[in-house]
Amino acid sequence: MRAVRRILRAAMVAALVASMFAAPLARAGVFDDEQARKKIAELAKEVQAQSEAATSRLLKLEGENEQRGRAIIELANQIEALKGEIAKLRGQIEVLVNEAGVAQKRQKDFYVDLDNRLRSLEKSAAASAAAAAASGTTGAAGASAAATETADANKAAAPDSGEARVYEASLNQFKLGNYQGAIAGFQTFIQTWPSSANAASAQYWIGNAYFALRDYKSAIVAQQKLVAAWPDHAKAPDAMLNMASSQIEAGDARSAKKTLEGLLAHYPKAPAAETAKQRLVRMK
Repeated sequence: MRAVRRILRAAMVAALVASMFAAPLARAGVFDDEQARKKIAELAKEVQAQSEAATSRLLKLEGENEQRGRAIIELANQIEALKGEIAKLRGQIEVLVNEAGVAQKRQKDFYVDLDNRLRSLEKSAAASAAAAAASGTTGAAGASAAATETADANKAAAPDSGEARVYEASLNQFKLGNYQGAIAGFQTFIQTWPSSANAASAQYWIGNAYFALRDYKSAIVAQQKLVAAWPDHAKAPDAMLNMASSQIEAGDARSAKKTLEGLLAHYPKAPAAETAKQRLVRMK
């Protein structure tokens, strides 16, 4: 704008000088009328050219300002759009953090519940052993029955050394958090000793290892195998409970509800049945 003002000012000065110069010449008679008119016309053309140049420059500057204005508006719109995207991403991050917290809490609750059931099973086994030992005072027939039960229990709890080593090694891998190693170990155990009293437990831990790896589909399949192959085993109700947990984590609440209802129908007196009732209440 300053440049335009300078150009207009120069044009006005030129016009003023021309008028001042033409008047004395006419009065003095130095130039005749024809020459004066010619000079004035030349000065007028020069002033007109300067005026047009100034106008063109002014229009050019106005156009540049308009383009800058549009660019600024476009940039402002882009900034607002980016702000919206950032706000959206922040919201998604908050949702993911919340979901991760919920998943961690569910997994913690799962392991606490699992530990409580294992402790309950250990207490039941100890009580059974104590009862079998006490029954030795009931006579020869009672002693014979107790001896047979104790022998069967020892056979189940302490198989041949190779079988025991593989089972314990696989279980230790699970406790250490090496879930893939635990799965491989337990699968080898079942293939090698399919008739072992610990085969059902090995299948149970395979399902738990898959759950810990968040491979819920494989966890469900593993626990289904246990229930199908060993429906009367003590871990069958727990397998169904863990199956429901996997279905919930996989987002299949409908199947989880059906599994919990099946647990109550087939194993109403099992410790896992009470947990199933509580979960069904929460799912309503």
